[in-house]
Amino acid sequence: MNTFAIQQGLFMECVCLLVKVYAIVPSESENPMKMRETMKCDSRRVEWIDLLRVMACFMVVLSHACDPFVGQFDSNRMAFITGTGIGSLVRPCVPLFVMMTGALLLPVAGRDRSLGAFYRRRVGRLVWPLLFWSLMLPGIGYCYFNYINPDTANAMLADGLYSTERFVPRMWTWVFNFNYDTTALWYLYMLVGLYLVIPIIDGWLQTASRADLRLALKVWVISLCLPYVQMAAPSLGFEGMFGNMGILGVCDWNVYGTFYYMSGFAGYLLLAYYLKTYPLQWSRAKLWGLLLPSFLIGYAVTFGGYVLVQKYHPGDYSHLEIIWLFCGINVFMMTLPVFVAVQRFKGRIPGWISSLAGLTFGIYLIHFPLESGGFDLLEHSGLPDWARILSAAVIIFVFTGAIVWVLRQWKVTRRLVA
Repeated sequence: MNTFAIQQGLFMECVCLLVKVYAIVPSESENPMKMRETMKCDSRRVEWIDLLRVMACFMVVLSHACDPFVGQFDSNRMAFITGTGIGSLVRPCVPLFVMMTGALLLPVAGRDRSLGAFYRRRVGRLVWPLLFWSLMLPGIGYCYFNYINPDTANAMLADGLYSTERFVPRMWTWVFNFNYDTTALWYLYMLVGLYLVIPIIDGWLQTASRADLRLALKVWVISLCLPYVQMAAPSLGFEGMFGNMGILGVCDWNVYGTFYYMSGFAGYLLLAYYLKTYPLQWSRAKLWGLLLPSFLIGYAVTFGGYVLVQKYHPGDYSHLEIIWLFCGINVFMMTLPVFVAVQRFKGRIPGWISSLAGLTFGIYLIHFPLESGGFDLLEHSGLPDWARILSAAVIIFVFTGAIVWVLRQWKVTRRLVA
């Protein structure tokens, strides 16, 4: 089997999933009264979102616990397969966080109606955490890898990453982008972008009909397939433009292609708003008959695709990450079932879940540098790889949760994790 056949197979699988997605958005007539009742219901604290927040946060920690195993690639094939299998299973983690943002912030509440007020309230609360942890996390990594465990077996670390010469510039270059130590903070940069556009989207939602929303979501779903189109295009004879292999108008002097403005994480915001405003009124049999196969097929493409791409593009993250893109059709097909399943959960949410949900933002911010410690701690435990991954994730989740709880006890430090 050649690379083109693999790419074509993955893309055609996603096209088939796309057909299913059109059926997932139902087309019953609009019911404005139902919409208003839903908004009223969701204006209070939404317990199922607390549950989803805890689930998504643990999934993030679990995904990063997989990294040292995935990074071994062909040097330890079983570790790679195990890490890829579990890591693929939890890829919906970040899209779920974005969907929670959409469910909670759309439509924009009255006190945040003005653009300036929304920016001050939402973007402003991210400034101090981003500043503080961008400086603190590299320092934690530097101390660990130089003084605590310089002989770490973590395959993800590049040679010399924690030399003084390479460490010091990270104290100021974070203003341009995150670095290895602050990998998890990429989400904050992206979240600021979503906050900037949410009031704009909200203005359109004030007049958008249900049919308008459905059409916008369908266009967005098409954009989720484009990474596979670009992957397959060279095998169909596409030569690019002066070495730039972008499609649909993307070139060296233009990074904004045809679907640029209708793609990315903003689609998850719209999807969450749609599902909150028009909850799926399907029977349990129909719900699981569509969503469970969707999740399983999406997982099969994500897991199998990553393994196959590693075979033909070993260690090439520019190809591997296409399969794991959060805004890829396969990850979307895993995310939607999880969101809907938790949204329809009718059981009572224990109080400790809501309390733990309040710690998740802080856990997310500070967990990443501890992943190497979890990997090293269990290296000689004798546990199978899957048990090491799960154990490391639990240990890190609990440990960082305790740190965040302590930081939340003082007003000065609370703003760094809340």
